[in-house]
Amino acid sequence: MKLVDDASQYRNPIIDADVPDPDAIRVGDRFYLVASSFHRAPGLPIFVSDDLVNWTRIGYALERNEPAAWFALPRHGGGVWAPSIRHHDGLFHVIYPDPDQGIFVVSAEDPAGSWSPPRLLLPGLGIIDPCPLWDDDGRTYLVHGWARSRSGRKNVLSVVPVDAGLTTTTGPAVDVIDGNRLDGFTTLEGPKFYTRDGEYWIFAPAGGVATGWQTVFRARHPLGPYEHRIVLAQGDTAVNGPHQGAWVDDGAGRDWFLHFQDRGVYGRVLHLQPMAWGEDGWPVMGEAVAGGPAQPVLRHPAPFGARQGSRTLVRPDDFAGGVPGPQWQWEADPDPEAVVSAAGPGLLLRGGPDGDNVRTLSRVLSQPLPGWACTAEVDVELVDSEPGARAGMAVLGLAYVWAGLRRTEDAVEAVVAVRDEDDLRERVILRTPLASAGARVVLDVDADARVRVGLTLDDTRIDVDPQFRAVEGHWVGAALSLFAAGRHGAGETIARFRAFGIVNGDE
Repeated sequence: MKLVDDASQYRNPIIDADVPDPDAIRVGDRFYLVASSFHRAPGLPIFVSDDLVNWTRIGYALERNEPAAWFALPRHGGGVWAPSIRHHDGLFHVIYPDPDQGIFVVSAEDPAGSWSPPRLLLPGLGIIDPCPLWDDDGRTYLVHGWARSRSGRKNVLSVVPVDAGLTTTTGPAVDVIDGNRLDGFTTLEGPKFYTRDGEYWIFAPAGGVATGWQTVFRARHPLGPYEHRIVLAQGDTAVNGPHQGAWVDDGAGRDWFLHFQDRGVYGRVLHLQPMAWGEDGWPVMGEAVAGGPAQPVLRHPAPFGARQGSRTLVRPDDFAGGVPGPQWQWEADPDPEAVVSAAGPGLLLRGGPDGDNVRTLSRVLSQPLPGWACTAEVDVELVDSEPGARAGMAVLGLAYVWAGLRRTEDAVEAVVAVRDEDDLRERVILRTPLASAGARVVLDVDADARVRVGLTLDDTRIDVDPQFRAVEGHWVGAALSLFAAGRHGAGETIARFRAFGIVNGDE
């Protein structure tokens, strides 16, 4: 099935899966993109592309969130917020905020290789969304926003001088744009800093993640004063937001803008807009490039004649070598004891203590839902467990459904359970005893995010409708997640997962 009617065009979103707060650059003839990872680890996923349409994840810039003791448990809504990526003096830099600590930097010569440990550039609560700029006169600046939840202020962009190596500040910060003084502006955030033809440009969204627009600010000096223009808004399209992103020139004389759209349960999905510079010196985006309104394009001729491939991130896994593939992220910092090194097929996952809530478990592996109907399946087996131990697969957000196995005092039973946001405990939908210790778990997620469960037990198929509709997580979309857990104070829980498969209804 073709993704577009005309193979010379691409369709938005170019990644219809959770790619929060993207930023991108071109280095030579390749493009590099980074995204937020929040509480998950490894963090700061790095993507590469040769054509701006098809992106491949090549690794992560952050092995784990710090401090390790704090992030040993899932810290939903914390961790890595909106980062930026830049290349300067032979090094790639990713600059990211932790709203509870400050601004950090990691660096590497090769973005697919080893990154430096994070170093704290700017400490402080609520300092978010940083982006550096190396000026032609040898000065370096950092623009950032503010999170009211930690700092008591928002809707303001500040600029602080820093050294060229991004190791320390070299002067006081200055508030350069106050959204409270601009008519209708709320939640001005996500700034990206550029220079062009002797002028300074800050691209930043305002109006909120799901309801806002893209603004461009222009000044003759990095500290302002700045004038502004709204250059991209939802208009009469279905692309709400559209939210923060990156201006990229493609090296062939054309300009593009990458941004996200908040699709709720499917996360912050990635769009690519054509961009051009108008006769008055201001950029235009989306349909405005061809003389239409300043709203997103849904289809457009592809740069470099690219043919659009897969638009999702979730991938199957046979757990070669007994380890999860790089498409998985942990819901907390990686625990070196979580994966059991042992002979035999599949992934052996050692469960941590259970609290009757999958959202609180640290030994959980996740991949983002695709933005359409899908079917995920995996073999689950309790290899070594005490009564109360459980393992399975979940569709995980602020609420969740899971299906899998639980050991009782006498046997192993198959379980389907739901926990809605306001539930104090899980609600068990199905319990049925097994003659064996394993099952095939199938989760069908339809186009409206309703989930149905299939269980193959002792050569018998059971289909269950738990009356559950997936919801997003905290700043992230819902995920397909594998987990194991055991009762507090009980013996060891080890579960085996084999043959994780995914069928995407759109491809």
